[in-house]
Amino acid sequence: MTTDVTDTGLGTIRAGILGGGFMARVHRTAARDAGGELRAVATRSASGGRLAADELGAARAEIDAAALLDADDIDVVHICTPNATHAALALRALESGKHVVCEKPLATNAADARRLAETAASRGRVGAVPFVYRYHPMVREARARVARGDIGELLTLDCSYLQDWMLHPTDDDWRVRSASGGSSRAFADIGSHLCDLIEFVIGQRISALSARTRRVFDERAGQAVDTEDIVAILVETESGALGTLLISQMAAGRKNALTLELHGSRQTLRFEQERPEELWIGMRDESRLLLRDPATAAPDSARLQRVPSGHAMGYQDAFNGFIADVYAAIGGANPEGLPTFEDGFRSAVLTEAVLASAAADGRWTEVAA
Repeated sequence: MTTDVTDTGLGTIRAGILGGGFMARVHRTAARDAGGELRAVATRSASGGRLAADELGAARAEIDAAALLDADDIDVVHICTPNATHAALALRALESGKHVVCEKPLATNAADARRLAETAASRGRVGAVPFVYRYHPMVREARARVARGDIGELLTLDCSYLQDWMLHPTDDDWRVRSASGGSSRAFADIGSHLCDLIEFVIGQRISALSARTRRVFDERAGQAVDTEDIVAILVETESGALGTLLISQMAAGRKNALTLELHGSRQTLRFEQERPEELWIGMRDESRLLLRDPATAAPDSARLQRVPSGHAMGYQDAFNGFIADVYAAIGGANPEGLPTFEDGFRSAVLTEAVLASAAADGRWTEVAA
């Protein structure tokens, strides 16, 4: 089971949310599940804030972000706004003494992300980024098996993250333009999740990469597009394992298909986010399908399993586990695998390496440590 916020000794943690869309609803649900209280919401306009506060069940709506960040009755701020606003809002929140949960990307450049990580550390505040796929129990099971050597030496990786929500030229979103979404879209939006999960599970970093990007439509809904739809990457890890990564938001029929396949000298492990109750284990003589079961799972997997085997867990459960760990960390705990602002900085470094390689026609690029 995840650590309950009531065990932190702080009493009820008081939350504020910036933003009122889908992710704000996910954060609200997770905060309440962790025992938190949603005190306030703010959006781009006072009227939007009032509507969001009603929909999310907040105690009040603030007139703007500054009012929420300055409020004395908020312990943690959840930032669910467009990417280009993240860095400034997160910095202001930290400077106001708040803990921060900031949607990825933490910042649209590595320098700003580094500053946020350093500020959180120097002020003793918890800064977390929702790389929530770490919180699927079968991901933790895969990680534990890699760490204890079950798969042998890691040889290759075959990983992807595929969606189809930008398949048509009429599909549009604020993320497609760099002014609001940042210089990368497909990689920063979903490739960041994939790379974080790879490094988390294998216990080592991507040391070099070669990337190519593609923008299929130069216009969407009559407006210019300046970010990528598709990214293909070759990677090399610190141990010398080689891998292929495919990231696309134009893969028809794929809604949220994050797949991690690791080939070791003894075993292969395969995790599919759309089938989160399973872990496929491939061997030379036989293959097995391992189903989630807290009775037989590795300890770090078992602690995240809120219900018995046979009772399906999914995305919101993973998010709930993440926020429970954030709130436990606010109370002084040190939960295993919590993605922090340091991980958000790492993601920004990888994003810049991908863009630099793609701009150089796929030249192999070293990734800074």
